[in-house]
Amino acid sequence: MTTKNPNARIVSLDVGAKRIGMASANVVARLATPMETLAVSESVIEDIKKILARETACQLVIGLPRGMQGQETQQTEAIKLFADQLAKRITVPISFQDETLTSVKSETELAKKGSYAKGDVDALAATYILEDYLSTHP
Repeated sequence: MTTKNPNARIVSLDVGAKRIGMASANVVARLATPMETLAVSESVIEDIKKILARETACQLVIGLPRGMQGQETQQTEAIKLFADQLAKRITVPISFQDETLTSVKSETELAKKGSYAKGDVDALAATYILEDYLSTHP
């Protein structure tokens, strides 16, 4: 991922059956922060496309679930199918990042702070996915 725009952002998704958590980081500062959570609907791909344009995204990172032994699961295949559908509608390159236990980590972190909404878990999980991606892609 190379861009000449110092304001460009890397956006990540934590895709679930009901919600998609989002996070982003500036390509220069590389500090991942939670964004909104989208409800999965017929318009969700168009919604993501608009957000990518708004954020001047130059890279999209999608969390890829795997089983506890690293194997692909039904959910892995569902996320790959979603990514294929998304890739047909956007021009931003897509990368995958292992998302193992990011939702558990998010729930644990948020529980320490008190009450939280389920959407908060998804956005924070997307932040952890992006942090992991940034740490392995200097």
